[in-house]
Amino acid sequence: MNTAASQLQQPQPASGPAAQPQQSQQPQQFQQPASHTQQWAPVIEAHDLVMDYTASMARAQAGHGVTGVMPAGTGAGYASANPAAAGPGAIQAGQPSQPGFAMPTMHTLALNHVNFTLREGETVAVMGPSGSGKSTLLHALAGIIKPTAGTVVFRGTDLSHMSDADRTKLRRNVFGFVFQSGQLLPELPAVENIALPMMLDGVPYRTATDTAILWLERMGLRALAMHRPGEMSGGQMQRIAIARALAVKPAVVFADEPTGALDQATGREVMGILMAAARDNGSAVVVVTHDPNVASFCGRTVMMQDGRLHQTDANPNSAPAGGGCQPQADWGWPEGAEPPSASLRSAAPAGGSETTAGGAR
Repeated sequence: MNTAASQLQQPQPASGPAAQPQQSQQPQQFQQPASHTQQWAPVIEAHDLVMDYTASMARAQAGHGVTGVMPAGTGAGYASANPAAAGPGAIQAGQPSQPGFAMPTMHTLALNHVNFTLREGETVAVMGPSGSGKSTLLHALAGIIKPTAGTVVFRGTDLSHMSDADRTKLRRNVFGFVFQSGQLLPELPAVENIALPMMLDGVPYRTATDTAILWLERMGLRALAMHRPGEMSGGQMQRIAIARALAVKPAVVFADEPTGALDQATGREVMGILMAAARDNGSAVVVVTHDPNVASFCGRTVMMQDGRLHQTDANPNSAPAGGGCQPQADWGWPEGAEPPSASLRSAAPAGGSETTAGGAR
């Protein structure tokens, strides 16, 4: 990362309309669908996902490697009632724990046999209290972590059958990420933060920075091209993070509490921009949140509780997959200086202001 950053140069935006930057090339096996007839096909399917952090820790402490999986329909006390099924490495009830490891009083699966389907262009909010497993689900769907059991399939490819290098390329070229804190590189200006994923994929510096400049203009932040994250507001940094995530034209954008560090008005602004830009890109979106106002931007909401996923109906105030949405009315638009492009302003609710850019510092 430091080597790539040190090679960056001053960006030179294209001088005329004829010099249009090219988007980064995606691996052939993960190309976007060519026709609207495929819009409702699943882009990600997860089957019977289990994530058992506690057992993995216990086995690691005991020197037994990866644990087995608690069968579906079995709860706490299964191992103690069925010692033969638990295996020789399991710690039974009433036995002393391994030295240096205190077994918890309750065994909870972070993901408890979860099934999830995301269609092309669909926007889904995953809601639930802290510790319910929603971020774990997002990380498993994105190939950041491997579940203890179950499969995650992206357009017919099982992520567990891919090498670490291939999963890294998938996350860099085909998935986009927006995190609560933005995760921008503090030593790089805005234009190079946006361009860096494209350059890591082999796109020339000039092409990548030209594309980044176009995204800055689209976000209404062209004047901040050479500003570093420490010189921006929280809302501005999140818009830069959105531009970085979408500049590679990802199939799916994963957003983990994207408004968690923002005030309500700026969060409303950021969600409108994220959904409008993803819609224009044709990207599906998975948003992890505990805020119903954020969830109302999505076409569908699912609930996580104790590692289990509960399906809910489509949000009544939202458009279908891939479309815009009407968020709840109690979020107001902040007053800003420079508005984003017209395509992003389409996310504003009826009667709302269309100003977005600066955001409150």
